[in-house]
Amino acid sequence: MNNFTFYSPTCFVFGKDTENQAGALVKRFGGSRVLVHFGGGSAIRSGLIDRVEASLKAEGLVSFRLGGVKPNPRSGLVYEGIELCRKENIDFILAVGGGSSIDSAKAIAAGTVYDGDFWDFYSGKYIEEALPVGTVLTIAAAGSEGSPDSVITLEDGMFKRGASGDAIRPKFSILNPALTQTLPPYQTAAGITDIMAHLYERYLTNTPEVEVTDRMIEALLLTMIHEGPRVIENPDNYDARANIMWAGMMAHNNSCGVGRSQDWNSHNIEHELSALYDCAHGAGLAVTLPAVFTYVMNHDVMRFAQVAVRVWGCQMDFAHPEVTAREGIEKLRQFFISIGMPRSFAELGAKEEDIPTLVHSLCYGDGRPGTISGFVTLNEEDCTNIYRLML
Repeated sequence: MNNFTFYSPTCFVFGKDTENQAGALVKRFGGSRVLVHFGGGSAIRSGLIDRVEASLKAEGLVSFRLGGVKPNPRSGLVYEGIELCRKENIDFILAVGGGSSIDSAKAIAAGTVYDGDFWDFYSGKYIEEALPVGTVLTIAAAGSEGSPDSVITLEDGMFKRGASGDAIRPKFSILNPALTQTLPPYQTAAGITDIMAHLYERYLTNTPEVEVTDRMIEALLLTMIHEGPRVIENPDNYDARANIMWAGMMAHNNSCGVGRSQDWNSHNIEHELSALYDCAHGAGLAVTLPAVFTYVMNHDVMRFAQVAVRVWGCQMDFAHPEVTAREGIEKLRQFFISIGMPRSFAELGAKEEDIPTLVHSLCYGDGRPGTISGFVTLNEEDCTNIYRLML
């Protein structure tokens, strides 16, 4: 296990009707002039934004609305939010929604107090300072409610990139599983896939002797395998929703990733798909993960065999561990299909003729050196082969 420092100060408030505590929590963490940042009209039509704003008003806080966050959030709205925050002297940002709204809020928070272009942070600069951020979560998926990470798409070039820094960890996150009960099955399934991807990206490590975090990841994967079908079958199953929501946070606040190298190549490869085609991130991952794993499996076949046995119930073939590893990857693929996720490029709306464009953006876009690095370092040829495995 590698040396590490783990700092995760977010206050989590979990359960039914907890969104009504938003005002008290913003006040507790020093906010007085609040940007309420959210996505589409569903948050308004459901009355959620009204309930949140009523709780802010009850605490004597001033609030401003900025809606319009899209899936795969865009830089244009971030720039608009930064301008609004500076104009109105906003001192706290409250994201209401899923990972897209939270990631956009984090970008605004970092950009508002920064002299340069906020995109510097998405080109490798570490975020040292930001306005405080809180969240009211409505989708269990991205884990941004507990993480120091944010992903934004730069509209000039459609580069989808990430930024990180403890300064953008939310001060608090309100997690009411009931708010996810009205999600369409496809969105629920995409969220489940994203959660499982966050776990696999940490599981694929080149660091030896990390049994504690291995077992934590395996337990959370088993939870998703159990609860995923239950919530797809019965969207109103509060207990299944609750377990998935908490697993989503645990999967990405990095408690499962400390002391070990991590992968993230699958996320980088998928980001090109959702940037170009605007597909759901989780849906893109459902197609990407099996292809990447098949391609890199021989780098450490026993790691893939281990998860196949411990999580997917495969029998270890000690003479031919690659057989066990492949069986585990296929079971993962079939699980995604069983909850309604796509299985191929065509089902994502992706096109074979776009592969050179995807690969060039992935390997060279926004100043990249021609490779991406994680569990395995991948070059242009590798990335081309992986995209072709998705056909």
